[in-house]
Amino acid sequence: MNAPTRKDRTRPLELLIISAVLGLFAGLVVFMSTREIVLALIFLGVAFIVSLVVLAMLALAVQPTGDEKIDLAEQDDEQGNRPLGH
Repeated sequence: MNAPTRKDRTRPLELLIISAVLGLFAGLVVFMSTREIVLALIFLGVAFIVSLVVLAMLALAVQPTGDEKIDLAEQDDEQGNRPLGH
């Protein structure tokens, strides 16, 4: 079995960083317009969570390529798992 590449290992970190940047942006916009730190922190947290969930759902919606399908089939065979319906 091949070890995951560096890109595969850092993918979750990329999603967290993008979500954090979006959350900080929302928090800064609210803070600059209202000057209330508590409200800005609430918006920062909500924007972070919402953007993280949306990005994760979009990542799950991507169809695997031909090479990824072959790799998934090899992993299933190694573990003795058979896909349903085949």
